[in-house]
Amino acid sequence: MIKKILVANRGEIAVRVMRTCREMGISTVAVYSEADRKSLHVRYADEAYFIGNSPSNESYLVIDKILDAARKSKASAIHPGYGFLSENAEFARRCRKEGFIFIGPSSHSISTMGDKITARQTAMNAGIPVVPGTNREILNEKGLSGIVKEFGLPVMIKASAGGGGKGIRLVKNEKDLKSAVRAAKSEAMSAFGDDSVYIEKYISSPHHIEFQILADKFGNVIHLCERECSVQRRHQKIIEESPSPLMTPGLREKMGEAAVKAAKAVEYEGAGTVEFLVDEDLNFYFLEMNTRLQVEHPITERVIGVDLVKAQIHIAAGEPLMYKQSDICQLGHAIECRIYAEDPFRNFMPDPGLIRHITEPTGLGIRTDGYVYEGYEIPIFYDPMISKLIVWGIRRGDAIDRMKRALYEYKISGVKTSIPFLKNIMNTRSFIDGKYNTHFIEDNLETLIKPGTECGATCEDMSVIAAFFDYMTKIKMFQSPAQSVITPDGWKEYGKRKSITRL
Repeated sequence: MIKKILVANRGEIAVRVMRTCREMGISTVAVYSEADRKSLHVRYADEAYFIGNSPSNESYLVIDKILDAARKSKASAIHPGYGFLSENAEFARRCRKEGFIFIGPSSHSISTMGDKITARQTAMNAGIPVVPGTNREILNEKGLSGIVKEFGLPVMIKASAGGGGKGIRLVKNEKDLKSAVRAAKSEAMSAFGDDSVYIEKYISSPHHIEFQILADKFGNVIHLCERECSVQRRHQKIIEESPSPLMTPGLREKMGEAAVKAAKAVEYEGAGTVEFLVDEDLNFYFLEMNTRLQVEHPITERVIGVDLVKAQIHIAAGEPLMYKQSDICQLGHAIECRIYAEDPFRNFMPDPGLIRHITEPTGLGIRTDGYVYEGYEIPIFYDPMISKLIVWGIRRGDAIDRMKRALYEYKISGVKTSIPFLKNIMNTRSFIDGKYNTHFIEDNLETLIKPGTECGATCEDMSVIAAFFDYMTKIKMFQSPAQSVITPDGWKEYGKRKSITRL
């Protein structure tokens, strides 16, 4: 039924979707902007169509351009990946209206769960506990003091259409309430074109735990257990793991049932994620539902053994779920680190640029989902994530040790990366012990960015410099066969004549 899929995305997620399509014998279509002409997803796909200038609002976010490429390529289905149009209800509606299979939920499910206020109301109606807060939009600044007194400080101001940590403000003092509401509304309007905000009671020392769900067109819904996502910076996830170190069998069962209820409440179809906050007493609260594939989905795939993209395609084709809840069990432990082109030791400043050298880790229990290669220039227009590094071990300690080894082997030069920062996290006692929450980065930041701990990047540069000297030696030997050896004095002279800057 589905013979050709257009992937309406870019980077690592586009490549990841296309790999599963190739395994299934499905042809793939890439779309690309001006900045992505040389991107790996364009090279990997069977066909590729140019859709506009580099800014995403002139290419990847333009529905008409995506659909035009789908028509030209005669694709039968469209996979949105994550980000861009993946949670755009109008995009899902237009795809189906114009005869394409949208590999995702209905526009109704997307719009219901995409609005955080409506999602809270839906969860409450389904009997799922939610964080105490307002169930309507804050229209003006009148009555804010009364709301705060009802729930007590601190509180969170949140964008109703929010995501990616945008449109969120923590308020600890009542005098800051009005300015926080204004700032959240302004950021929300800029990021989402919607300035609706609401207020939630702030949960101190929470864990951010999410449950993966799968649902078919016949009302069958299952969960694929949890992912721990508490290692965050500015509400953006950095490291995820499965199972959660906090989880107990009883809590897993209760939260899994709540996740399934949330999906059934909106007649969900496809792969989705229900997110929760869990407090120190193991009380859990519905946070939101992401109506798409998550960035961190590979760790679930690793411990459960299910290809989530393949499951998405089968569901979109009208097939029933291949699994029952009783079939699902976790085996071993998986950890994912997000590798970014940024400098953690300069306030995490993005550092896009030319990849001079890259060596990805390999070996037992290691998976890398990436899209860059030597000679590729990371564009400035999009998220600076380079790849996702996923490891698996039979026990959590084994997975941590394997991640340390994988990060040691991961060599990238030409741009600064978050690898040294991730190495420091893996060596932090509270992470090793599994005793951390969403304040982990904040509580350990001074240690994690301590001067001198960034030497990993320097060592990587030195290894490339040595390789470059070796390469130049071979070139010189080829040009002058008689000179078979470069003496120490020759190296010194070479260094005088050549100025090696940043590689």
